[in-house]
Amino acid sequence: MNISGVILRKPTAEDGQLVHQLITRTPELDSNSCYCNLLQCSHFSDTSIIAEKQGTTLGFISGYRKPDNPQILFIWQVAVSSEARGFGLGSKMLNQLIERDENCAITHLETTITETNNASWALFNRLAEHFNAPLERSVMFDRITHFNDEHDSELLARIGPLVR
Repeated sequence: MNISGVILRKPTAEDGQLVHQLITRTPELDSNSCYCNLLQCSHFSDTSIIAEKQGTTLGFISGYRKPDNPQILFIWQVAVSSEARGFGLGSKMLNQLIERDENCAITHLETTITETNNASWALFNRLAEHFNAPLERSVMFDRITHFNDEHDSELLARIGPLVR
C-alpha cells in the first residue's frame, strides 16, 4: 500500500465508530467500548489524531494531557491498520500530534507498553531519537498487583525533555 495522499487530522465524534472498528481489528490492542472511542474522538480530539485515505481509516492515536502535569502528553493507544503498517505512519502521526503544540508546552511524552510489544518499542525509540530525548522505562501497572495475572505488565515509557 502506498500511504501518499493520507490525511492526518483531528478526529471528530463522527469518527468514533470507525476508530472502534480499527482498534477491534488490531489484536495487539485492548478494545474499549465504542462509547470510549467516541469520547476520545470528541473530548480528546486536540490530543488525538486520525489518518485516513479516500474515506478509509488507516490509523488513530489517542492521547491526553495529564491532569496533574499538562506538560506531559500521555499516549493511550496507537492503532495502524494492517495494510498501512511498515510505512512510518505511526511515526508521522506522533510527530504531527506533537507539532500541534505550537507553544512547546508539552515537554515529555508518556505511554505504556508491554515488554513483548516490539513494534511499539521501536516506534517510541524512533520518536525519542527524533527529539534527541532519553527514553526511560519503569513498571507502571504490574501483571500481579494490577492485573491479577491476567494481562502482561505495562511498562511506562517516558520520553523527554523533547528537544525541538
